[in-house]
Amino acid sequence: MNSRDLVELLRLPAALTVPGDSLAGAAHAGRSRASRVWAMPVASALMYWGGMALNDWADSDVDAVERPERPIPSGRVTPEMALGTGTALCLGGVLVSLVAGGRAAARVSIPLAALIWTYDRYAKSTLVGPAVMASTRGLDVLLGSAAAPARAWQPATAVTAHTAAVTLLSRGEVHGTDACSARAATTTTAAVAAATALVALADREAPVPHRVAAVALSAGYGYVVCRAQARTLREPGAASVRTATGTGIRGLVILQSAWLARRGALAQAAGVLAVGPALRAASKVVSPT
Repeated sequence: MNSRDLVELLRLPAALTVPGDSLAGAAHAGRSRASRVWAMPVASALMYWGGMALNDWADSDVDAVERPERPIPSGRVTPEMALGTGTALCLGGVLVSLVAGGRAAARVSIPLAALIWTYDRYAKSTLVGPAVMASTRGLDVLLGSAAAPARAWQPATAVTAHTAAVTLLSRGEVHGTDACSARAATTTTAAVAAATALVALADREAPVPHRVAAVALSAGYGYVVCRAQARTLREPGAASVRTATGTGIRGLVILQSAWLARRGALAQAAGVLAVGPALRAASKVVSPT
């Protein structure tokens, strides 16, 4: 397996959407300036990449028919290599979280790794698939606030709902979607954007500039992601769904930035937001889905 095959197997650039989860969680737990705040994004990225490898391992038979160009069906990566790589990366993520955050972090990272495995191996094609996938991203937010997870329930809920909408719609990437799924995804995204803005407006303890930034980012998130998802109502074909799914994946960083801005972590919000253009460019080389 050469480096190009590994990049494609892991959807390497897509992990750029991961750090904002735990950073938002840390900001809401009052830990955004902690000396080891960097560790949880690293742990999250390792588990994300592990999940991508496990996804291709679990889907190798389906991909042989629907996406024969992928690393396993094309013969560039063996199923055993994908399984080993995915398992090692997930375990590495748990280990990083344990070293940096102790038992409190492990209480989140171990269930997170278990959910990743469950989704890829068993739940992906079932009715509960979107909920299981969404739960992994919600836990990822809580990983950043492992010592005080209750403080980060709001951003965790927003990221969970966003991920559920994107995952539901992504099921139509090969054969197209239906009006019910497209409508549910678009409505959920609009609700997440509105709720994020309203929470920021209602936070009288936050300075006005932070609230204004959070509201503006919430509106930007809703506009960018809803517009792409709403298009699938008019054009439910696979091409529109793939575009909307990619936009949803990239749009997550805007949502994460909104929650960071609300807590005054403006530098981190700017850094997370800057990931968007980089991910968009990288997506033209390696698909994030």
